[in-house]
Amino acid sequence: MKPIDLRSDTVTLPTPSMREAIFHADLGDDVFEEDQPTRELEEKAARLTGTEAALLVSSGTMGNLVSLLTHGNRGDEIILGDQAHIFYYEVGGISALGGMIPHTVPNQPDGTIVLDDILYAIRDDNIHFPETRLLCLENTHNRCNGSPLTPAYMASVTEFAGNHGLKVHLDGARIFNAAVALGVPVTDLTAGCDSACFCLSKGLSAPIGSLVCGSHDFIDRARKIRKMLGGGMRQCGIISAAGIVAIEEMTKRLSEDHENAGLLAEGIARIPGLSVDPESVRTNIVFFDLVSDAIRDDVFEAELERRHIRMLRLGPSHFRAVTHHGITSDDIVTAIRTLEDIMT
Repeated sequence: MKPIDLRSDTVTLPTPSMREAIFHADLGDDVFEEDQPTRELEEKAARLTGTEAALLVSSGTMGNLVSLLTHGNRGDEIILGDQAHIFYYEVGGISALGGMIPHTVPNQPDGTIVLDDILYAIRDDNIHFPETRLLCLENTHNRCNGSPLTPAYMASVTEFAGNHGLKVHLDGARIFNAAVALGVPVTDLTAGCDSACFCLSKGLSAPIGSLVCGSHDFIDRARKIRKMLGGGMRQCGIISAAGIVAIEEMTKRLSEDHENAGLLAEGIARIPGLSVDPESVRTNIVFFDLVSDAIRDDVFEAELERRHIRMLRLGPSHFRAVTHHGITSDDIVTAIRTLEDIMT
C-alpha cells in the first residue's frame, strides 16, 4: 500500500510536464548568466512579485540567508517572530555565517507581529547597542497554523518599518498559498517589502529551488553572496524548467490542498482524544494535539506509520499534517478513518 504522506508538502514529486520540460530544456552556464530557462524563470518570478529582478537559489533556507546577508552586516540585529522559520529551522545561519543577532518578538496565533512589539524591539542610537537593520515576516506562517498574512497587515507593517528605518524581508515560502487563500494577487502581499523569497519545491511540486526577489541592485549584490555560499550553479535550467511549470500550472490547483486540509481538520475535530480548531485552518497545514491519556504520542505515531499514514510529530503530543499535490480527498477520508481506528 502506498503511504499517505502528510509530513510536508516538500515530499511532492515533479509532474510529468515538469519531467518533459526538464528533458527539453535549452541549457547554458548560469554563472555566466547564459542559462535561458533560468533567465525566464527569474523574469517570471520578478513579475509575479512586482519586483525588478529575481535570483534562483537552491532552497528556501539559502534564499533567506542570501537575502539577510545582502541586507545586513556582521553585528546587525534582525527583528523576527519567535515562531519564524528563520529562527527555528535554519540552523542559526544568520548568526553562524552572517554574524547577525536575532531579536525575537512574539508571533500572534495568526502569524502577525504586533506593531508595538516591533517598536519596543528597535534599538536606540547608543554606543552599547547593535544596530537594528531588518524586520523579517513569514507568509504563510508555518508554525502559526499556516496562516496567511493579509494585504492590510502587510501594508501596515511595511509602512511602519519604513517609518522607523527598517528594511523588510518576506519569507514567502508558501506565498502562493497565501494569495489563493485570500483571493488576491501575490503583488498585494509583497508590496512594500524590500526583498521576498518563495519556494518552488513545496506545494508547487518542483524538485528543487527557491527564488529571491528584489530591486536590480539588491539582486546584483545577492548574486555575489550566493556565489560566496557555493550557490553559483551551472546548467541549472534543469531546475528552472520545472520551476516554470510549477509557477504556470501548479499555482492554479492550490485551493484543492486547502479544501483537503479543511476536510482533515473537521474529521480530526470529531475524534475523541484528538484536538484541533478547524477554524484556524486557512491553507494546507493542520496542527492537532493528542489529548488522550490512553495512548502515548510515540505509540500513536508508530501506529499511524504501521497503517501507512505519515504525519510529523513536532513536540509532546503535538502533530502536523500538510496536504499537497498527490493527496486526494479519498486519501483524507482514509486518514480520518485510520485516526478513528487508532483512537478506538
